Amino acid sequence: MKDYSYTQNRELSWLRFNRRVLEEAADQTVPLLERLKFISIFTSNLDEFFMIRVGSLFDLAAISNNKERDNKSGMSPREQLRCVYETIPPLIDLKNHLYESLCTQLEEEGIVDVSMDQLTEAEQQYVSRYYTANVLPTLSPQIVDSHHPFPHLETKRLYISLLLREKKDRLSLGFVPLPASLPAFLMLPNSNGRYLRMEQMLLHWAPSLFERYKVADSCVICVTRNADISFDVDKFEDTTEEDFRNHVSKLLHLRGKQSAVRLEVSRPISQAFLDILRDRLDLEAHQVFVDRSPLNMSYVFALIGQLPADVSEKLLFPPYQPRQPEDLNPKQSMIQQIQQRDRLLFYPFDSVNPFLQLLQEAAERKDVIAIKITIYRLASSSKIARILCRAAENGKEVTVLMELRARFDEANNIAWSKVLEEAGCRVIYGVEDYKCHSKICQITMRRGDTLHYITQIGTGNYNEKTCAMYTDLCFMTADKQIGLDGAAFFRNMLVSNLNGSYQRLLVSPNGIHQALLDHMDEQIILGHQGYICIKANSLTERAIINKLQQASQAGVEVQLILRGICCIRPGIPGKTESLHVTSIVGRYLEHARIYCFGRGEQAKYFISSADLMTRNLLRRVEIACPIDDPQVKSQLEWILRTQLLDNVKASSMLSDGSYLRKTSTVSPLNSQEEFMRTSSHTAQPSSAPAKSKPQGSLLQRLKDRFPWTITRKY
Repeated sequence: MKDYSYTQNRELSWLRFNRRVLEEAADQTVPLLERLKFISIFTSNLDEFFMIRVGSLFDLAAISNNKERDNKSGMSPREQLRCVYETIPPLIDLKNHLYESLCTQLEEEGIVDVSMDQLTEAEQQYVSRYYTANVLPTLSPQIVDSHHPFPHLETKRLYISLLLREKKDRLSLGFVPLPASLPAFLMLPNSNGRYLRMEQMLLHWAPSLFERYKVADSCVICVTRNADISFDVDKFEDTTEEDFRNHVSKLLHLRGKQSAVRLEVSRPISQAFLDILRDRLDLEAHQVFVDRSPLNMSYVFALIGQLPADVSEKLLFPPYQPRQPEDLNPKQSMIQQIQQRDRLLFYPFDSVNPFLQLLQEAAERKDVIAIKITIYRLASSSKIARILCRAAENGKEVTVLMELRARFDEANNIAWSKVLEEAGCRVIYGVEDYKCHSKICQITMRRGDTLHYITQIGTGNYNEKTCAMYTDLCFMTADKQIGLDGAAFFRNMLVSNLNGSYQRLLVSPNGIHQALLDHMDEQIILGHQGYICIKANSLTERAIINKLQQASQAGVEVQLILRGICCIRPGIPGKTESLHVTSIVGRYLEHARIYCFGRGEQAKYFISSADLMTRNLLRRVEIACPIDDPQVKSQLEWILRTQLLDNVKASSMLSDGSYLRKTSTVSPLNSQEEFMRTSSHTAQPSSAPAKSKPQGSLLQRLKDRFPWTITRKY
């Protein structure tokens, strides 16, 4: 019998996280256009949640006959779906309220999301000419009647939908797809910020496309479909790498053809209109959402790029230039500097350039014989990929383990795999049934009869774009045993061996899970002297949750810094009273993973690509790397300590799973801003937890230093 008294459902926990993202749009200290970005991010997050998580719940409900139960809440798939659909409407209401409030404030700055009836006479003439010359020729209106079937509505594409009445009062439907070739909005001339969204333009002129009908109702609609496709290797008979790439390409076409899980409409419509849409899409009433704000907000980033600089700059965060780490000289050999001692980069506060320089140096050095790397997500214009191509052209043996199944990046990875192959790189696609999510790059050098290694292990992708947007760690070492483990890892991946033996590295699906449990057991033995601090994106794995509960029950101080999903609840009497959960949502996406067990010099640190989720620990290839270098350990300790001190962008979870935003009556501290001001390479280690018995728990000491007050609960 599972104990659900201290756990919660992952889907509901994720929805609370996305609410925290949306809450940033209400923060008066965040610049206006940045707040608009947060609404856009919230919307994009929710879209993917419906496509993947809600889609997979429907699949589970269909095949399990509701017998399969969530091991954190005891709910069946259908019960989870009911809770999800009940939780969404208040979020949409909040989104609409915040968007309308932001529009009012942005209007004062000259940035206006105009409707057709708000256009000036000159603007009306301009829009009319633009529509006739650029929009009308691209339109493909569709009628639905006894002679014309209901069309396939593509997932996340905007449509103008019309309820049409014929002469004999028979009802028909009309659709006008928003052409992908058109921009999402039109900047109006001589306005410096007034713009018209394309769906508003089409909604206005759509009736003219159906002249023989009377328009009874109309709106903008958007359908979200299940996108949780399975790359089932059992259905893949051929064994060549080229064929597997084609197999993945073919499966991607299925993503937009699965069943609908949500219908969004831009305004309330008549019951007759709604009933027809629901019937044709096979949706229940609770799967339809009226959303007064834009149904697709991905245009926001392009809009900001088109605003005059003097308008946008004052409404955005001040630009930040990632620093060159003080202890790495760009004019010297990066390989030699790493051979002197281990190095750690902390993105986006540290520049990615030292890693790029390392890779570039390896591509050109004569003693480098091989470069091996795992790739999960690449930038669309990737410097890293081009350096790898250069290395192959220089005669280096370049091996790229390219994960073709990285969700929503499959097409980009397929394209880059072809480019890398054409340059002479050896591209492999990992192990069937197990995505390779690990982040490791190894440079092999031959000097005489001896091989030497530089091994880089990270928490985030080899993607220069996200290195400027996500907080991640890049560890570079010349440690011999880690180098040998890295070489063994790539040998094992080449032959699909998931049971390899490693001396230092922890490699899932067999290595990380049990090691984490063992390290927690060591702290449980210490009782009140024990300490566990884990920073990750999410926690869902039941065995890890149970062990953390046991640690708290034994008096171990447990600090969890989890941005997103957290399925354990703190503060449950007799079970999780010494366990604390912090979530930080700010300017940059928190993405680094750090595991810490113990205090002071005895503390054991690891960085990893793996979240504490069942999929990462048991169904993916992930790597966790131990950190021994005292200076790097000090950097990690400073990062964790600073985030626990955050009382501006941090929220604490309460025992019911809700969150309270932390604030302070003295010395407010925003951890990300602190990381921008202070380099982890020069941060003083003197405030690290002492080796001797601490004076009260870490949480109590933090409370004494920074009194927290409640600002909001959700």
